Amino acid sequence: MAAATRPTRKSKRTTKSRRKAVAKGKSKTKKTKTKKTRKAAAKSARRSKVRTKVRAKKAAPKRKTKRKATKRKVKTARKTAAKSARGPTVKAKKSRATKKPKAAPKPAAKLKTTTKTVTKTVAKAASKSAPKPAPVTAPQAEGPQPHLFATILVKVREACAAVLGPGVDLSRVLVEPPRDPSHGDMATNAAMVLAKDIATGAGLKPREFAEKIAASLRADARVEKADVAGPGFINLTLRNDVWSGALQVALDQGKDYGRSDVGAGEKVNVEYVSANPTGPMHVGHCRGAVFGDALASLLAFVGYDVTREYYINDAGAQVEVLARSAYLRYREALGEPIGEIPEGLYPGEYLKEVGGELAADYGPELTTMPEDERLKIARERAINIIMADIRNDLMRLNVIPDVFYSERTLIDGEEHDPFSPHPPPEREADVVAETIMDLRGKGLIYEGRLPPPKSGNLEDWEDREQTLFRSTQFGDDVDRPLLKSDSSYTYFATDIAYHKAKLDRGFKHLIDVWGADHGGYVKRMTAAVKALSGGKVDLDVKLVQLVRLLRNGEPVKMSKRAGEFVTLREVVEEVGRDAVRFDMLYRKNDAALDFDLAKVIEASRDNPVFYVQYGHARGQSIFRNARADMPDLPAEQGARVEWLKGASLSVLDDPGELSLLRKIALYPRAVEAAAAAHEPHRIAFYLYELASEFHAQWTRGKDLPHLRFIIQDNPQMTRARLALVQGIVIVLASGLALLGVEAPEEMR
Repeated sequence: MAAATRPTRKSKRTTKSRRKAVAKGKSKTKKTKTKKTRKAAAKSARRSKVRTKVRAKKAAPKRKTKRKATKRKVKTARKTAAKSARGPTVKAKKSRATKKPKAAPKPAAKLKTTTKTVTKTVAKAASKSAPKPAPVTAPQAEGPQPHLFATILVKVREACAAVLGPGVDLSRVLVEPPRDPSHGDMATNAAMVLAKDIATGAGLKPREFAEKIAASLRADARVEKADVAGPGFINLTLRNDVWSGALQVALDQGKDYGRSDVGAGEKVNVEYVSANPTGPMHVGHCRGAVFGDALASLLAFVGYDVTREYYINDAGAQVEVLARSAYLRYREALGEPIGEIPEGLYPGEYLKEVGGELAADYGPELTTMPEDERLKIARERAINIIMADIRNDLMRLNVIPDVFYSERTLIDGEEHDPFSPHPPPEREADVVAETIMDLRGKGLIYEGRLPPPKSGNLEDWEDREQTLFRSTQFGDDVDRPLLKSDSSYTYFATDIAYHKAKLDRGFKHLIDVWGADHGGYVKRMTAAVKALSGGKVDLDVKLVQLVRLLRNGEPVKMSKRAGEFVTLREVVEEVGRDAVRFDMLYRKNDAALDFDLAKVIEASRDNPVFYVQYGHARGQSIFRNARADMPDLPAEQGARVEWLKGASLSVLDDPGELSLLRKIALYPRAVEAAAAAHEPHRIAFYLYELASEFHAQWTRGKDLPHLRFIIQDNPQMTRARLALVQGIVIVLASGLALLGVEAPEEMR
């Protein structure tokens, strides 16, 4: 009925309008045209209104349901955003309200009013059949996203493939920071490493090829300039806004910034420390422990499945000497005068504790036992006590191996490390013999004589027929004996069996951290792993050089307790764990290290650990001071980061700020490079450089007020600079954690 009466009312209004127009003197022709036009418009409007009203009447309950569903979707989307780091959005877990309305929402006008809501919840509100949400949620599901250097590398390799075609190995093509910063932000070696492929596949000279690649890269919106230098090096300069984008990534990823999946979950065994259980750990062991632990953390951060392992050398001549030394201290505990410690025995006072425990438990009983029985008891007690001390010392450094693996279990199958939190699996007796038989079956063991060594040193050479391993087939200088003249195993034989046990546990990459005095052992062990794995498993032996302990430049006296050296415990108790760990990692592992007990606790730029930690503490201090002028700045880091994400980073255009942005962008690439080279000292170097630039920029602000991080009358600039400080703090904390060093909130 309402629809029928509307034309009448509309007609009356139209007639009244026409009469007014006539009264104003309008022409008859114009009135006719106006009449026709208005009739058509009225007719169209009536039909549209009728359709709209009918639809609205039918869809009214469903619109109400849809609004409720949308509210639930928004709530769900917020929860999903908060948990995004845990994995992708699961579309199957939609609320019932979302599933209930089967018909699609019809009133388009209503949907337009909720455009922002729908945009925020598109991943949850889309239909089951629509694939559109995938691009939104996929990056969260795939884990760490590629960093800036990685994405530019992809562009470079794509450009190379476009010129050379498929089938060319592009793995050698790299994108790195140039050695000279004046050359640009990045450099690639593409034309140099692909020279042969360029000549044969494209018929070009390296520089001509480089020009083509540079032309392709110039089309990238991120690239401001691409220059070809020398025979074919390509230097890239990126736009300034690219670096602020890298800071945004750091803010988004937080503590996971720099993490990657380069390792793809491959199993890596890092064996380090492995000090003989014959006495306390000394400062030399300390360096190997810190290096191995930091390397393991670094590899885990880039996606490897890492096992930290300590190999207990509890078999062989050195533990027999330990047993005799402990038995001598046992006799001393019983009251027997022992005089001077005989030559060849361990003189340290730490063995008095072992002797005292044996005397308390056995009284004089051991003196009546056969020698082999009493020495076995003394050996086991000494190893257990010393290993307990070693574990405690390692914990002082925050070094906690996953596995303690006993050498003796390879020979007799018994577990000799009752304190191990992760004992190795049970084995049959004499795994060494089984390993030798396995190699013999491959034709790699034979009986023969070794020629005299070319060096002329005949001390360890025996002119007799021996059981030999064909290590020369795998790059060694000479074949190696596996049995001694008394038919006992050589150290090399048990080491082969131990590394076979690693392979049997599924490790694809092996890293051994040894003292520098074992350098001559590397080739034979590498040969053994090649033979055992058929070349499918790689072994990297990292040699750690000696540490010279000083105090104000003067050598430190030896420890009375240890007898011959300063213990790790004494060093950590004096200067602290952080100073020990960072300073031990602030030199490459194969370079000699002077560790000065006085200098590592100085509060100066000359003390790297202080300077880096102070950088983190300074960042936190800036946040505390900023809250006085910006009360909205949250104190809690998570909330603060979210607040700072809204900063306009484009205002960061000072050269010092841009340099800091570039340094932040470099961190993920620095982590991957350090992990690939097995060189954690690169992270220590990087952190010192970042902290130095941060301190320098802060100092510039003292002289030039407009460069200060807090500008009282410019909240936009202050917020952007606080976001920069937050990025620096995130990276410093991440890098220090990789090295096992604390990131303090404040330093006094």
